[in-house]
Amino acid sequence: MSTLPQTYRRVVLVRRPPGEPAESDFRVEEVPMPEPKHGEVLVKVAYLSLDPYQRGRMRDAASYSAPVGLGEVMTGGTVGEVVKSSNPRFAAGDIVEDRLGWQEYALGGAASMRKVDPSLAPISTANGVLGMPGMTAYFGLLDVGQPKP
Repeated sequence: MSTLPQTYRRVVLVRRPPGEPAESDFRVEEVPMPEPKHGEVLVKVAYLSLDPYQRGRMRDAASYSAPVGLGEVMTGGTVGEVVKSSNPRFAAGDIVEDRLGWQEYALGGAASMRKVDPSLAPISTANGVLGMPGMTAYFGLLDVGQPKP
């Protein structure tokens, strides 16, 4: 494994967009590389999913999910490689999927993180057809749409 950088970049929300989001609604920050605490893993993000729900998370309005706070990392589904682990369920080299946000590296816990098997499909599919967007379409079609022959 190569040496980790001392810093990494992340994108934070700095303003609630009144209309279509613009570059000025975000800020790129360079921050120190964290060390995983007990139960956490450090993930190098390889893929980030940009999904329609994220626009709603930029608003400060009642919704099914809390808004992203100003100055907080913008939310988003991610797929990446564990580079350090303080969690017995995950080892360095594991490929994982979670909502770690718009950043190059991120700390994650085991509660919502799941391993991705790269031998089954390209790992990017964990953010697409085999991830939340795919599950939304699948259950929307079958459970809500209830197609008939």
